[in-house]
Amino acid sequence: MFNKIRKRGHRKASKSEGAEPPIPTTNSSPNPDVTVNHASVTAVNPSQPLTLAGLTHNSGGIEVLPLLKEVPLLDRHVLFIKKLQICCNSFDFTDTLKNAREKEIKRQTLSELVDLVQSGSCKMNEIMQEGLVKMISINIFRCLPPALHENKGAESGDPDEDEMYLDPSWPHLQIVYELLLRYVVSPDMDTKIAKRYLDHSFVLKLLDLFDSEDPREREYLKTILHRIYGKFMVHRPFIRKAINDVFYRFIFETERHSGICELLEILGSIINGFALPMKEEHKLFLVRALIPLHKTKCVASYHQQLSYCITQFVEKDYRLADIVIKGLLKYWPVTNCGKEVLFLGELEEILEATQSEEFQRCMVPLFRQIARSINSSHFQAHCRLLNVPFSGGTMST
Repeated sequence: MFNKIRKRGHRKASKSEGAEPPIPTTNSSPNPDVTVNHASVTAVNPSQPLTLAGLTHNSGGIEVLPLLKEVPLLDRHVLFIKKLQICCNSFDFTDTLKNAREKEIKRQTLSELVDLVQSGSCKMNEIMQEGLVKMISINIFRCLPPALHENKGAESGDPDEDEMYLDPSWPHLQIVYELLLRYVVSPDMDTKIAKRYLDHSFVLKLLDLFDSEDPREREYLKTILHRIYGKFMVHRPFIRKAINDVFYRFIFETERHSGICELLEILGSIINGFALPMKEEHKLFLVRALIPLHKTKCVASYHQQLSYCITQFVEKDYRLADIVIKGLLKYWPVTNCGKEVLFLGELEEILEATQSEEFQRCMVPLFRQIARSINSSHFQAHCRLLNVPFSGGTMST
């Protein structure tokens, strides 16, 4: 009888061990200037409880740990948390020689975690997911450096004319963002668990980072926020409202933000998925946020994306054409000829999707503005006005 109990106990332990997912190997290539010796590494205590108590931001020394594939299955969850702790270390990246060994250990550890999540062979439990999001938050949520070029009211608003800022910590930040992206898009991620940690506070902090001067960071943020919007339906109204608030502050307070272009790109995809009949909430967003974006002096820097969003609304519901055209006329530039050319180009796209009935409603104020533009001394404006089409025919001067 005792032997039977022992055998059952062994079978139960084997089942538990088999439930532990295999850990993939990492393909990250080490820095040739820094050698990390895994031969003499700190052993993992198998009896250590799985806890996030030590997972905090710090800048202390880094403990060299074995690779996840080198430890028994039952010890890997504890080792995973220890590796997260390594990735919580912060360094001064303005000095490339300072803490070079520690930086390389952190880089290799981050790469190993990316491989782990991307492979999909390891299903993380809730504690591991909580720790992962906490480590990512410690790394990416930070005070952004002061803008190198404050908006001085330049009418061109062309970002290519500014010197591009590149964050010196990007070699690590990029891997952290890649890890977050792989976690969000993972088909094995349980959204019911993940939404506890990728919550409204997390989304708001992500939106704050869109003001980063580094275009590489904004590109990652755009992709990640779009994926979160697509995967977490419960967050969708909140994300739309939060983006709306960013636009309000930009239009009516600061007139300076680095990520308006990227946010409009996200919205272009969101608007394309709006169901018909369109909700009143979406129409208010068009009137209160998108159309007023035409009033800023730096509209040229994001006009292409803004024009796409506006046109999407009209193509979704042609009855909005009257509202859009009158809104465009409200913010029509008086002395800025370059901005006027942009408006004429956008007006051309809107008129192509406008029905005759809607066109007649705004025809009088529209032709009055065209008459004023004809008297403009700007050559490109005249070229635009020579042939402005709409769905009911061709409006020729």
